[in-house]
Order: sequence, then structure tokens, then C-alpha cells
Amino acid sequence: MNALIVAAPSDRPLAEQVAAHLNGELARVEVRAFPDEETYVRIDSEVADRHVVIVANLVRPNARILPALFLAETARELSPASVGLATPYLPYMRQDARFEPGEGLTSQYFGALISRSFDWLVTIDPHLHRYQSLDECYAIPSKVAESAAPIARWIAENVERPLVVGPDEESFQWVSAVAQRAGLPSVIMDKIRHGDREVKVTGAGLPPWTDQTPVILDDIISTGRTMVETVRLLREAGLKPPVCVGVHALFVGDAYQILRGAGVDRVVTCNTVSHLSNAIDVIGELARGIESFVSG
Repeated sequence: MNALIVAAPSDRPLAEQVAAHLNGELARVEVRAFPDEETYVRIDSEVADRHVVIVANLVRPNARILPALFLAETARELSPASVGLATPYLPYMRQDARFEPGEGLTSQYFGALISRSFDWLVTIDPHLHRYQSLDECYAIPSKVAESAAPIARWIAENVERPLVVGPDEESFQWVSAVAQRAGLPSVIMDKIRHGDREVKVTGAGLPPWTDQTPVILDDIISTGRTMVETVRLLREAGLKPPVCVGVHALFVGDAYQILRGAGVDRVVTCNTVSHLSNAIDVIGELARGIESFVSG
């Protein structure tokens, strides 16, 4: 394979995993800060006529995006076949509509920024809510690698008599995909959001499931309030302590500790964002998505 894997700062372990899956070459890269904190970048590997994969996990993106863009622009000047971005977590998908006058539609701005420097994009389960696909905010070809199969396997191997629970309608796409793959029953709750950190979850149809283990599944665990409210509702309905599964483990502040103390059995996440709760490996899915752009 002709792929050259370029690791963004702090993402060399991730890039090594991707390179191993693709049997690709890991580029020699130098990224450092000048005394005034501007960024120096150098790619000291042969780039011409090769597919260049910038591997950059863009969680907490404001500090991470500039080095990734500089690496991409540097590679583009060295006559590559293509320059793509592989990021397990794609940020700035939350603001997909204007809810108040004067709000910035940051999902569109970020998409335009990425589209100017990269030829293609691969990510894992972006937060598509009001958007039907990434094409609505990215002007480059994209591939969404799905976590459903690894999550379904983990549930089947680790949870007895599971019931897959979605805390809100936004989780339907992940819940249905996992439940169908594993042949499991599922239920979707209702959520009312009162702000960034306040939510109210309600639901129906719970009593018939009291002999099964709830598996609460959501794409992003950030403040954890949605999961905590869902746990409370399930426990009040007489269900067993639930297993909480998240794709992207953001866990701001003490969110993880609060969720662990809410009466759950376990909290597990995919390894799109490094966290002690990581138990489900999805980097193979990311690599297969990359392969669709660099093979041949």
C-alpha cells in the first residue's frame, strides 16, 4: 500500500495503530513550538505521488486543529496523490442549526476549514442529528466508519440478557444499528434539555423488561447528565443496574465519577477518545474507512 501515515502532535500511538492495520509507512515528522508558541512542522519522508493520511484526534479541537492543518498544507506542497484526515472523533457537529439570533453555525465553518486543506475525511460515528450526512457541511468526500459491530460484539460477550436503551431520539441511529446486529430488544427514551448541563429524561414501556440488563447507549458522553437521568429512570422502574456504553468518551470535569456513582453496573466506551473506560476497540473500523481512499 502506498499510504504515508502522518501523526499529528500527541497522536503517534493512534497513528501507529492505523499504520499497523494498513501496513502503511509511518512518516518522520517534526512538530514543535517556537518560544512565542507558534508551530513549526516538517515532514521528513517521501510524499510525492503517495496518499498521505494525517491522523489527528480532534477532541478538544481548538488546540489541535492548527498543527493538523499545517501538516496537511505542508504535505500538499510536496506533490502527494491525496491528503486525507483520519480523526476518530469529529468535533463541531453540535451547532447544526441557529437556535437564537446571531448564533454562529460552527459546524459549517469547521467543515469549510477542513475542506480547504484536505481531499477526503474519515471519522467514526459523527454526531449527525439535523444533518443527514457529512456532505451537508463538508465539501470533500467522506467516509463514516461505524462502531455498531464492535459494540454489538462487546455487548453479546459481556452482558447477560441485554436490553439496548437509547436516552433520546438522537441515539436512535446507534441503538437501532447495534440492536439489529446483535438481535436484541431496544427502547428509546425521551429527553428534554434545559441547558448545557440540565436534562430531563422520560420514558414508557419499561415494566416488561425488568428481567433484562439495560445497556444505555449514546454516541457522546460529555457532562453525563443524560445518562445519569436515564439511569435514575430505569432504576425507579425496577430494572437492574445498567451498563453504560458510549462511543466518544469526552467526560468533562467530574462527569465520569458522577456517572459511576449513579448506580450503574459498568461504564465502557470505544477508544475514539483515550479514557480509562475504553474497552471497545474501533480503530480497525477507522483503518478500513481510510483504506477505501488509499487502496490501489
